[in-house]
Amino acid sequence: MRPPLKRVDFRPGDKVEVCSKEEGFLGSYYEATVLSRLETGRYVVRYKTLLRDDAVSEPLTETLFPRDIRPSPPKVYTRGEFSLYQAVDAFDNDGWWSGEITGRLGPHHYYVYFRTTNEEIAYPSSKIRVHHEWVNGDWILSQRETPQPQPQLQQQNQDQEEQLPQQFN
Repeated sequence: MRPPLKRVDFRPGDKVEVCSKEEGFLGSYYEATVLSRLETGRYVVRYKTLLRDDAVSEPLTETLFPRDIRPSPPKVYTRGEFSLYQAVDAFDNDGWWSGEITGRLGPHHYYVYFRTTNEEIAYPSSKIRVHHEWVNGDWILSQRETPQPQPQLQQQNQDQEEQLPQQFN
């Protein structure tokens, strides 16, 4: 028997993240603020970075089911340092995308690999955060997974590992 789900009631002003269900954006999260809760139980949120589609440059407002919203994840102080194959989120295209560290580029940039798109992109450490999972109403720090390098990244990673600082070797 699985434990009961914890119910999270958001209040106006709460900072949340919204999971995208749109094709090409699945699994990405966008920062928003709760504006109100409707009698139906749905929430009205205003996005921090997404704008309306029309010519007006105003933040997008949307009405969502509670299952599409989660609280903002806890901040984890990393001093801008991450481990090889650590699960992270990278901020890109106005949202947070889940990936894993696959290498380091200089003192303040890391390569992040995204399984959903099979892409590896370099980001400054200021645009990367430790990945957490929202499970049954609690934040769970993602455990480091056993690496499964992609064929095209394997040689690149071997070359990078020769240049990586001690924390990666």
